[in-house]
Amino acid sequence: MKKVNQEISNDISRKSDFSFEVTGQTGKVTHFAPGNTGTVQPVALLRLGVFVPTPLATGKTHSIDKVVTMDVSNELQHMEVASSEGYKEISLSSPRLDMNTDFRVWLGIVRTIHDFNDVSVSGRIKLPFSMFLKNCGLDPARSNKHMKARIDASMVKLRMVTFQFRNEDSTLITGLINWARYNIKTNEIEIEGDPRIKELYAIDYKVFLRLKALDSLQRKESAQALYTYLASLPKNPAPISMKRFRDRLRLTSRVSAQNEIIRRSLHELHEIGYLQYHEEKVGRNIKFHILKRSPSLGAKKEPILAPAQNAPILDDSLLEKLKMMKAAGFTGEEIAAVLVSIDKMKKINGTKNDEEAEDADFSEE
Repeated sequence: MKKVNQEISNDISRKSDFSFEVTGQTGKVTHFAPGNTGTVQPVALLRLGVFVPTPLATGKTHSIDKVVTMDVSNELQHMEVASSEGYKEISLSSPRLDMNTDFRVWLGIVRTIHDFNDVSVSGRIKLPFSMFLKNCGLDPARSNKHMKARIDASMVKLRMVTFQFRNEDSTLITGLINWARYNIKTNEIEIEGDPRIKELYAIDYKVFLRLKALDSLQRKESAQALYTYLASLPKNPAPISMKRFRDRLRLTSRVSAQNEIIRRSLHELHEIGYLQYHEEKVGRNIKFHILKRSPSLGAKKEPILAPAQNAPILDDSLLEKLKMMKAAGFTGEEIAAVLVSIDKMKKINGTKNDEEAEDADFSEE
């Protein structure tokens, strides 16, 4: 078995077709490929509410097991199968997939398929179960009965994720995986994906996820889900509304409780060195400014400014000045101090406090 594992490891090290390069504004070229410290994921699945936190027990199990259908036409229109067959309407149906197991199993499938580089031929891969666990970011030493049952349950849920591609003449129905099989005798796992949706396993519309961040957020599924969402956003993203975060997490609790979970999760991302951000409230609206994201978890843990009770209304002129401060190298704390000063001026002018918003709905355009 050791010899087989070594041969597979050597094969993996030779095959690096599933990789890409990004040229930054400074001209520095960064090479990305799946490895022990990270994985590459398609942007669409990260921005959509496919992988979400497990909701707290409420006695309403139907809300957890319910299959949700969403329109993903805009997100998946770039796929080859859509453009070649003229599919204009694309929908995704999925049960609630958690972050602790389902997301990691999906990472393992994506990395394994591209390590073996044969999805375009048959979509089928086979490897030792312990190596698959390693690709999932799980401990291969835990290849026991409990772990196999955990992976089995996750495969069943992933098998339920289906896509419908529709045009005027036809409908194509497929899923994230066609089938999976575990061989007890050989201790191997075999998985088959659909080559027609190979872009969801790879290609060029993706981001690099560091497993280090996920490992730093053990048992913090909401923070993990927000991490995958934030990692998929472009550089210098527009402010993100509280409502957008709630939609992404698909939580089932009261709105005020959801807001509390989101704030706690963002703070946890700040604590591990990934995120610097600022929360702003204007009237009954709440939005978050993303100041910095550090995939290597090297962001300075500067103090986060608590939302002012009378957050200033930022006109275009002031927003432009704040952007110039950020570009000039001012820290998040220094920029926050400017907002505090404006807030104090408003209080002097006698502006009344507003109640905390629960239905913020800022545009992300």
